[in-house]
Formats: sequence, structure tokens, C-alpha cells
Amino acid sequence: MNTSHKARPPFPPFTRETAAPKVRMAEDAWNNRDPQRVALAYSIDSQWRNHAEFPVGREQIITFLARKWAKECQYRLIKELWAFEGNRIAVRFAYEWHNDNGDWFRSYGNENWEFDETGLMQRRYASINDLPITETERKFRWPQGIRHDYYPGLTELGL
Repeated sequence: MNTSHKARPPFPPFTRETAAPKVRMAEDAWNNRDPQRVALAYSIDSQWRNHAEFPVGREQIITFLARKWAKECQYRLIKELWAFEGNRIAVRFAYEWHNDNGDWFRSYGNENWEFDETGLMQRRYASINDLPITETERKFRWPQGIRHDYYPGLTELGL
């Protein structure tokens, strides 16, 4: 397990010009679905709340993400900056995925993030609701991986 404490700019305190890229970097990392890589953006002792799970530390985050992406097939995520102040950022997000039975879902939610002085996320609180959708109701249809800059965001998609 990599225990890197490598700094992750941009650093707090955040402005609109620094918070928005931080959100996009998180979206891109999650869309690559590499638990080891994603975990490096979090402090060694990061605390999460995700649905009804409460991972603490990178090892538990990696285990959580590996299990999540094994279950959530064809995962595609869009995050959007909602608010920021000091070392905190709030985002809203939606992601689409299907289960092993081929049932599609759009998961909507909000996240509250708190960062340490090195730009690592030390707290992540997520509230998420899963909405069953049909395959034809999908809106996130870019090739698997990061969303290209020309692909619309949540606001442009009416979400």
C-alpha cells in the first residue's frame, strides 16, 4: 500500500478558480476507477461517510472503492462545484451504472469535503440516492473513462 503524503494542489483556502479544478480532478480520478490511485487524494487517516458505510484511512477506502466498482458496472460520474469556503468544498454529483442483472441506475448526491493544508481530503461526507432508470433514459454515454471537456455537465444536462 502506498503511504505517500504527496501534496495535491490546489491548496486551501479555496477560491472559485481553485475549487472548480479540484472538483474536476476528483471526477476524472473516480471515472478512471482505480482504487489505489483515487485513494492517494485522501489523507492517510481520511474519514468518510458513504451511504451507510464509514471507511477510515486509505486501506479501507481502497477496499470500499474496489467493492463499489465491482458492483457498479459501466460507472460514469459527473461532479459539479456547489460551494466553497476556506478548506471546504461542497459538490453535487450524479453517476450512472448497472448491476450484474443489467438494471440501470442514476445515483444523485451531495458531498462535503474538507482538506488539510497539503490539499489531501481529510473528510468526505456523501449523501446518495439511487434512482432506477431504463437504458434509454441514460444521459452519460461517453466512452468509459474520463468525461471529455466537450461533454455537458449536470447543469447542461438538466440534472
